[in-house]
Amino acid sequence: MARVFPEGRLVYGMQLPVQSQSTLYAEPWEASATAADLAEVARAADRAGFGYVATCDHVAIPRRLAGPMSTIWYDPVATLSFLAGVTENVRLLSHVAILGLRHPLISAKQYATLDHLSGGRLILGVGAGHVQEEFEILGVDFARRGAVLDETLDALRAALGPEEYPEFEGELFSFKDLGQLPRPAQERIPVWVGGSSPAAVRRAAVRGDGWLPQGDPRDKLPAQIARIRELRAGAGVAGPCEIGAITEALYVGEPGWDTGRRALTGKAEALAESLREYKALGVDQIQIRFRSRDRAELTDQITAFGAEVGPLLND
Repeated sequence: MARVFPEGRLVYGMQLPVQSQSTLYAEPWEASATAADLAEVARAADRAGFGYVATCDHVAIPRRLAGPMSTIWYDPVATLSFLAGVTENVRLLSHVAILGLRHPLISAKQYATLDHLSGGRLILGVGAGHVQEEFEILGVDFARRGAVLDETLDALRAALGPEEYPEFEGELFSFKDLGQLPRPAQERIPVWVGGSSPAAVRRAAVRGDGWLPQGDPRDKLPAQIARIRELRAGAGVAGPCEIGAITEALYVGEPGWDTGRRALTGKAEALAESLREYKALGVDQIQIRFRSRDRAELTDQITAFGAEVGPLLND
């Protein structure tokens, strides 16, 4: 197993705006934003030294959830492929792909092509999913979605490997003598598992190269990280597991508007001091969300963070 980012350094990435617009986190300006806005935010993150940009995944949102979730969810493969063409260095993360909704050979074809076209910049973030109607309409057993994801991940390890004709034999899926080119540019696609339930933590420990928690607050992280290390050792899994965390909302500088009581605001030194606590907890990468009132303010925040806060995170 190979790490994505250098050991011992706190890396920062971000979930992109516009491409998913749950009312829990979307800013008002995103509702009328365009592909050009999305591309410019990704380019700003690329220039500012962000480790990755991330996109979400939902196939269809039922009416009962459309109020809080909205129905704006861009396809992750299409979106990351578009962004691969307008960025140079930043990694491209699906956070998270609901792999159980698709046959592993379909996912392998899509993500191998994305990795090939981007020059090896894919990080495959995966999760079990939570919207029952999505599974039912696609003919997938919602109640068994965890087991489906586990076998899908095992099948994908084969299908995203170096072989033109991958082979896999499982309970749900089996394939051989079926060729898929192009192969991924990376020798091994890094798989980061999302979720904070006991099942998700176990999956990250046993099958993942990294863990993407579902918004665990700082005080909950040490126990979760210890559990991952314990499960990993117990399963005899060698190699590192890159630990993530989602930070509080941030604003570099004094906002001059109400960014909410939970947002971290202030000078670069104060923000960096607070964020360095994640590293002390055993976190390898932090996912940042900025408060903003328009695209220009967001790209300014991204630029300021990269120039002023980022260099202080590993002091």
